[in-house]
Amino acid sequence: MFTGLIEEVGRVRQVVRGPASARFHLEARRLLEELRVGDSVAVNGACLTVTRLAPDGFWADAMAETLKRTNLGELGPGTPVNLERALRLGDRLGGHLVTGHVDGVGQIVRRRREDVACVLTISAPPPLVPYLLEKGSIAVDGVSLTIMAVEGDLFQVGIIPHTAAVTTLGTKCPGERVNLEADLIGKYVRRFLEVMQGSRGNICWELLKEQGFVDA
Repeated sequence: MFTGLIEEVGRVRQVVRGPASARFHLEARRLLEELRVGDSVAVNGACLTVTRLAPDGFWADAMAETLKRTNLGELGPGTPVNLERALRLGDRLGGHLVTGHVDGVGQIVRRRREDVACVLTISAPPPLVPYLLEKGSIAVDGVSLTIMAVEGDLFQVGIIPHTAAVTTLGTKCPGERVNLEADLIGKYVRRFLEVMQGSRGNICWELLKEQGFVDA
C-alpha cells in the first residue's frame, strides 16, 4: 500500500528485456537508506518488488502483465521515474490509499498554466471513466492528485510548483502516456453495487435497510 506522495525521482540505468518481461536497474539515493530485497516500491505508480540492491540503486522485474497494463514497457536508459516505498503502519497518510496496481494508461492531452499551478488534461481509457469524479482522488504515474473537472473521458488535475519540482509530472508534455490508478474505495463500492444489482435487482431503500446500511 502506498500514499501517492513521491519520495524521490529516480532514473532508469539499464533495461534487460526478456521475451515478454523486463528487468530494470533503477538509480536511487534516498530510498536506499532502509531498502531491502523483497521490499515493494512503486515505480511510476506500479508496485514492483526489489530483487537486488546495487550501490547506486536497485533492480526490479516486471512481468508481461505489468508491461501490458502500464507504461513501464516504454522506459529506457535515462528515463526519470517516480519512486515511493510502501506505507508503514503508523505513517501519516498525506495522499490517499494507493495500491500500486495500475488500472490503465492515459494520455496527456493538454498542458496549461493557471497562475502558479500547471493544469493537465488527461484522457482516460473507457474502463476508468466511471471512477472519474470531481474532487475525487486519482494516482497519475503514482502521484496522488485531486480531480478538478471531468468531461467525458477527459479529466483535469492541477500540479502545484512543489509537485512539479519533486515528481516527473513537472516535465510531462501532451502526447505522453501516464499510469492511472482509480480510487480504491470507489472501485470496491462500484463492485459491490454490481454484485448486489446482479443478484437482487436494482438497489432500493428496502434492500439497503435489509443489509443494515440504514436504520429500519
